[in-house]
Amino acid sequence: MYGTAENLWSRSLEDFPLTEPLEQKLRFLVGYATLAPSGHNSQPWQFGVGSDDIFVLADRIRALPVVDPQDRELAISCGAAIGTLEVAARRFGLKASVVLLPDGGNPDHLAQIAFSDGVPPDDHEIELFDAIQARRTNRTAYFMEQLPNELLSECIDVVAGSSVTLNWIEDNDAMETVAGLVAEGDQIQFDDPAFRRELGSWVRSSVLGSRDGMSGKGFGMPDILSPVGRFVIRTFDLGDSVAAADQKKILSASPALAVISSTNDDPESWVETGRALVRVLLTLTAKGLTASYLNQPIEIEALRQKLAEAVGVTGHPQILLRVGRSTDEIDPSVRRELADVIVM
Repeated sequence: MYGTAENLWSRSLEDFPLTEPLEQKLRFLVGYATLAPSGHNSQPWQFGVGSDDIFVLADRIRALPVVDPQDRELAISCGAAIGTLEVAARRFGLKASVVLLPDGGNPDHLAQIAFSDGVPPDDHEIELFDAIQARRTNRTAYFMEQLPNELLSECIDVVAGSSVTLNWIEDNDAMETVAGLVAEGDQIQFDDPAFRRELGSWVRSSVLGSRDGMSGKGFGMPDILSPVGRFVIRTFDLGDSVAAADQKKILSASPALAVISSTNDDPESWVETGRALVRVLLTLTAKGLTASYLNQPIEIEALRQKLAEAVGVTGHPQILLRVGRSTDEIDPSVRRELADVIVM
């Protein structure tokens, strides 16, 4: 009834259980929440569904202890799922009331979301919802065309009112500085065998049955050869070549970068960052643009403050995006079955 991992990216509005009890509607909405982005496509979330609410849990079995030792990116990923769930709920006329970290004694309980009947969605809310299934993380080269000022402003506005801010980077000098920091981050990370082992372990083939992780397609090879990519990443220090490729992509194939930062640097701020990130990504997708991540200088603490200074951020950088337009068709990443993420 609720679809499988294969069709969540293309399920129809007509599948919504309009005449069923609210609990059945909420189980349906969880399918959209699972389409949120996550680090290494680890999908580190679980959902408990009640008669009129959903609680969101961190699935720390899916943590990335090397690249994300504080579970910062894990919390951001769960925040993205929460934000996607909010957008989906509005499309079906539901009001979502979110309480973050409601149980001080359980750090895994990241959110409690109560649902009730609301007003019909407006055109903007429908536009954001339609972007959920169209959103992709696109690592290809982007056209070097200036982004519309109204779009830049809209992305800033969609995170307003929270503890999160967005800063755009279009200045050539700042872009060069950031490109250098990303390249330095690449070299530091790939020099660490533990990082390479962890990254390689998440390179998986959907053809061979994987429902999570990153396909070899993202690394320039057929999906079926993902095990080969895993072996290469784990075995060889590719830092210099990855750094050079990232620098080139930033300077010659990225018209703009965006930094999402937060006032504080704690679990609640990380979850809030994820909610904001989704609003930005869906806004970009709705306007025909795409984005990918360059979080290396944020994942390495020694580079994080340098990034903040380079772009004039007074808070804590949480996400670094490259943004632009691409005509490359990107397949959606795989998702786990709903039965694997709904815990009650």
